[in-house]
Amino acid sequence: MSDSQHPRTRAVHAGIRRSQYGEMAEALFLTQGFAYDSAEQAEARFQKIGPDEFIYARYGNPTSRMFEDRMASLEGTEDAFATASGMAAVNGALMAMVKPGDRVVAARQLFGSCLYVLDILARFGVEVVLLDGTNLAAWREAVTPGTKAVFFESVSNPVLEVMDIAGISEIAHAAGALVVVDNVFTTPVFSRAVEQGADVVVYSTTKHIDGGGRALGGVICGTRHFVREVAEPYLKHTGGAISPFNAWIMLNGLTTLDLRVRAMADSAAQIAQALDGAGVRVIYPGLPAHPQHELAMRQMGSGGTMIALQLASKQAAFDCMNRLRLISISNNLGDAKTIVTHPATTTHQRLSPETRAQAGITDGTLRLSIGLEHPADLLADLMQSLG
Repeated sequence: MSDSQHPRTRAVHAGIRRSQYGEMAEALFLTQGFAYDSAEQAEARFQKIGPDEFIYARYGNPTSRMFEDRMASLEGTEDAFATASGMAAVNGALMAMVKPGDRVVAARQLFGSCLYVLDILARFGVEVVLLDGTNLAAWREAVTPGTKAVFFESVSNPVLEVMDIAGISEIAHAAGALVVVDNVFTTPVFSRAVEQGADVVVYSTTKHIDGGGRALGGVICGTRHFVREVAEPYLKHTGGAISPFNAWIMLNGLTTLDLRVRAMADSAAQIAQALDGAGVRVIYPGLPAHPQHELAMRQMGSGGTMIALQLASKQAAFDCMNRLRLISISNNLGDAKTIVTHPATTTHQRLSPETRAQAGITDGTLRLSIGLEHPADLLADLMQSLG
């Protein structure tokens, strides 16, 4: 495959490894081990694994490697390592590179489990500094020389604040720090994170990449050195690798990713505009009133597939959710089905009220993940539920 080919083409063809049978569909190698022709071959393979040589599925598998190569092609990185979940990717990328005494600077606007991983780092002697990720002045002050890494979500979960990847990366690189970006809300379709300065990009492939709410998965994309020399040793010895079956599901999800995500984003823009016009308090990067609208358009070229609503209270939010007839109440996102979540009592419930408030999460916040239903049907359901 050529990097000059359109991402939609690479999402279908990149990384394919065909067996001697010449199958058209990507093969599922549902095996944890591999046989060797001789004891000498086994010894040689453990000493140096070639590009199409495997020893154990926790270290690598042909199906997983196809998915990794395809993700690296889409993200514009040298390599990728597929993980058991999105949180395995976040944990692996950060834990593998730090030691006690290192400094990590992160945006405070993070998914609750990401904040938990940072808590673990701090527990083991890593200095963790949290700040307002949208404030470049705060990054300049906090990212001191010797900082090991900076970490942020390109679009924050759940209230959709957009981080300036290029601006933060410039600050981080001047101090010698690696830039680790959780890119879930942006998706590979709208991502230009590496071009904008990111060194490591992580995804929960459970979300848009699977696209059907079927399986867990994650991926770390970066340089070959980071992926194979830093992340892989940690992940393969601590058990963070993806199941070959799940990697096969993700491979099939990638073939329609571009079409699905663009359709979802188009629907999200229509719904956000209609709700905003009806007087609902809407947070959506595609709306001109969004504080980082210009940045979102420059960085992503789209408002994305996610919408946040700010209602008056927890009761108002619950009443709205309970009146929905088409939209499902769940805590996943990126699904073909539209999903509503109340972050304060689910995905971010372990955070203190003060921490939630700092991240812009109120008791009336609702997170909408727009799916593939017709936008008119979704809007009708939302309007009747909002009363």
